[in-house]
Parts: sequence; structure tokens; C-alpha cells
Amino acid sequence: MGTDNRQRADIRKVSEKLYLITLFPPIPGFTNFISVWLYKGPPCFIVDIGPAVTIPQVITALKHLGVSRIDYLFLTHIHIDHAGGTGDFLHYYPETPVIVHPEGISHLMDPSRLWKGSLDVLGEIAKSYEPIKPVPEHLLMDAKHFHDCPVEPILTPGHSVHHISYQFEDILFAGEASGVNLSDAAGQEYLRPATPPRFFLEIFVQSLDRLLERKADRICYGHWGTKESGHEWMEKHRNQLYLWNRVIGEKMDQWNQKSFIPDCMKRLFSEDILLSGFFNLDAETRKREEYFITNSIKGFGLFLQAAADNP
Repeated sequence: MGTDNRQRADIRKVSEKLYLITLFPPIPGFTNFISVWLYKGPPCFIVDIGPAVTIPQVITALKHLGVSRIDYLFLTHIHIDHAGGTGDFLHYYPETPVIVHPEGISHLMDPSRLWKGSLDVLGEIAKSYEPIKPVPEHLLMDAKHFHDCPVEPILTPGHSVHHISYQFEDILFAGEASGVNLSDAAGQEYLRPATPPRFFLEIFVQSLDRLLERKADRICYGHWGTKESGHEWMEKHRNQLYLWNRVIGEKMDQWNQKSFIPDCMKRLFSEDILLSGFFNLDAETRKREEYFITNSIKGFGLFLQAAADNP
């Protein structure tokens, strides 16, 4: 059974002012996957907003928490599961500035290409997330030149070229710049790369190194939840990327064969201890994760193939 999109979001108080709002899109296996981060402030801000279909859940959660004003909405990137509900959200909070990578601004003003790309890549998942509404130009702010409050944007291309992480005090909102961490849902370590095509290992690692230079004790993931000892988790992910690069590289002789993805996946489950929690997840969640692991393997494969073609 899928999750009813009329379901209330789950609200978890992480610290005195920091809240994790977990959304439940009506897709089987998408429980404990989408994080909306609320800092009650001042300043009162949100990091990522989720897809359009779950905006009613966000609004209900904010009402429950007594939040009547959002000073800023920070978007880590414009993928539909992180930013697709921005236009819908602004219907309820119409004065909220939206901070985003400059390359994302035009796509939020006119989301037709973003919506088409979401349909092309995600298919039925995108349809379940629901269409993306436009965002008024006057509310969109270039993250590269944002200095209005103590939240600091950090350019972290890798998962996407327009990815931004944000730091506030000792909290790092990493989006997908440090992978997807479902350890709390699995009850055991489960961290995986988010490296869909087009992926470039050096760029991703440079972004991770940029984050590792920061003094941030807590890392907040776009998918999903939060961990203390943020530097330790980022170091683990850095090593994991190189492990995947080696394992998938050793399978590139099968690149054009149907066996490539399943054989890579089998090797990764065998050699990557950070994937060990996968087998504790329920069947629908494992199916979802296999879908995204496949995309991440494809990202590495295309990167390695391009490197081989252009030595």
C-alpha cells in the first residue's frame, strides 16, 4: 500500500530550534525519504520544501508548530523532490524569499523544462509528485550573492551542477552533496552515493572537501535525517565514492551488457560496508533504493566510459 498524501508529516524536534519535517508522498516505499528542515529562529527559515503533492503536509506541520512567517526558503537544488512544491508553498507564505543557485532561477520562473525533464527521468514518480508551479521572479534570490542573514551558501556541484549546501552556526544542510543517509530508518549504517548522470568524480569530491573544511558538528541530509559527527560521515562518503569508482571501473568490460548493473550492484553490496543496512529496509523501500542505486551506478559508468574514450 502506498502512503496517503493526506497523511500528516512527521515532525521531529532535533534541537531547541531545529526540526525535521518528514514528508510522505503517495508512492510505495517513499516513507522516511524526503526531509524538509525548519529552523524556528530567528531567523526562521526552511531548507528544501519537497514536491507539490506534499505541500499540504508542510503547511499543516508549520501551523502545528505555530509558524506564521518564514524569513527565507533555501533550496539546495531544483530537482522536483526538493523544490517542486516551491510555487505551491508561496501561495501560503507569499512574502518568503527563495534562495537558489543562479542557474535554477529561470527554471523556477518557468518550470516547463524542469517538469519535462522530471517526467523524462522519473516517469510515474514525477507524476505522483505533481506538476511544478512558477515562482514569482521578485522572490528569487541568487545564492552566490546572498548575504542577508547568517545562513551561508556553499557551492557544492556534484549531485547536480546547481547544488548548494548551507551552513548556519554548527549545522550543515548538505542536501545530497554528502550522499543519502538512511541509517536511522535501517537501524544500521546505510549511506549511498547520489551520483546520477551527468556525474564527475573530481567535482563531487572537491565539493565534499569544501564541506570538510567547515566547522559543522551536525549534518542534515536532504534524504534523510541528521547525524552528529558530520565530518566523520563526510569522510566515510568520500572514501565510499572512491570505492564505487574502483568496483564499477573493474566491471567496465561489461558496460554494454545487461549484466553490468546487477553485477556492479552485487559487488557493491559485498564490498561496501556502508550499504549493509539496505537489507534491514522493508521490501518497498529496498525497491526504491535499487532504482536510485541503479541511477548512481549509471552515473559512475558514464563517467568512466567518457574517461576511457578521452584518455
